[in-house]
Amino acid sequence: MNIALLFALLFGCVSLSVPIGVSLGLATLVTMVATSDISTIMINQNAFAGLDSFPLMAIPFFMLAGNLMAVGGIARRIVNVCDILVGRITGGVGMATVAACMFFAAISGSGPATVSAMGTIMLPEMEKRGYDKAFATGLTATAGTIGVIIPPSIPFVIYGVVASASVGELFIAGIIPGLLIGLALMAVCFAISKKRGYKGIVNENLKFWPVVKDAIWALITPVIILGGIYGGVFTPTEAAVVGIVYSLVIGAFVYKELTWKTFISAICSTADLNGLTGFAIGFSMAFSSYLAMEQIPVKVAAAMSAAITNDVVMMCLMLVVLLTVGLFVDNISSCLILTPVFLPIVKAMGMNPVQFGVVMTTALAIGFVTPPYGANLFVATAISGLAIERIAKAAVPFIIAMIACLLLIAFFPPITMGLVSLMRR
Repeated sequence: MNIALLFALLFGCVSLSVPIGVSLGLATLVTMVATSDISTIMINQNAFAGLDSFPLMAIPFFMLAGNLMAVGGIARRIVNVCDILVGRITGGVGMATVAACMFFAAISGSGPATVSAMGTIMLPEMEKRGYDKAFATGLTATAGTIGVIIPPSIPFVIYGVVASASVGELFIAGIIPGLLIGLALMAVCFAISKKRGYKGIVNENLKFWPVVKDAIWALITPVIILGGIYGGVFTPTEAAVVGIVYSLVIGAFVYKELTWKTFISAICSTADLNGLTGFAIGFSMAFSSYLAMEQIPVKVAAAMSAAITNDVVMMCLMLVVLLTVGLFVDNISSCLILTPVFLPIVKAMGMNPVQFGVVMTTALAIGFVTPPYGANLFVATAISGLAIERIAKAAVPFIIAMIACLLLIAFFPPITMGLVSLMRR
């Protein structure tokens, strides 16, 4: 009864557009009062204890670093380099958008932030060069999902904390899947562009060496952040702080595009987003603690394992659940809710929790571009002015490519664990 009541309350609140943090806390509180003798003070204790985590400090820092890079000129110079490299190819500007999203993903850790930074620059450029506006917007929204797959990734940090998995290994495991998805999106972009006649156009204002020289400080940003993490120089949290300091120095004193006004805007935007995220994370810890006390994940895992003995069928079922939940609930909240439920099943199947973290993040990332939730769609519609329905329809071929990549990531472990195994040696 407690399982049914807990999840009925949770998804009932979510369907009524109650904020996810409130939904988690309220569902936990009502279920505890109605079905158990556990003191409700546990909710407060676990909510505060859950936020008292050093790895979680990386989240607001990466958010701020990404925002500063977007307003400080770093993002625009990344776009210029990608344009000069692939802009001549059929569908080159679209492919440059994907490449720029992949590059910006390596310094922001956020899907919506990637769409916002790249979309503001690339959508007008694609439209000017004859691309259908809905196609260009759908491509940008989908490419933005790479922001949570290529490290550093905010959802990886959260999954690592909830699942007690190594955040560093999750970052390493996300590199090849992120590149795979980026290449798949480029391939689809090329095929559609060839069919529609979106030819490569050379921007005469951009010359290779001057563009690369101008962007050199932007290009070494991921080298500093990721190289420091993998080289053991600093932790992911410390890397995020390094990213902030670097963005401030380069944006204000080298490119001289970061002003007090844009700096304050980046601070406010980060504070708003982190407040929502932190509230949800705190109550999710109380939710997860109640699940553990009542052994709900163990019971669900036992029930699913008894009903389904084939590991392939079990994984397919979990993927369907993840893709379905991603339609209605954001990536972070879904991770917080489903990780305690699925982790015992994954371990029983013999799958490495690090691999499953990448699988879960990728599956939920697809929800960024699928209505009715679709956080990337909301950002894209705000930038382009198009209806969400038009953008979502244009994004369908790219979503199909992402699902194909998801299946490869789920059923071919070397894609995620190959680099991790090398780093462990």
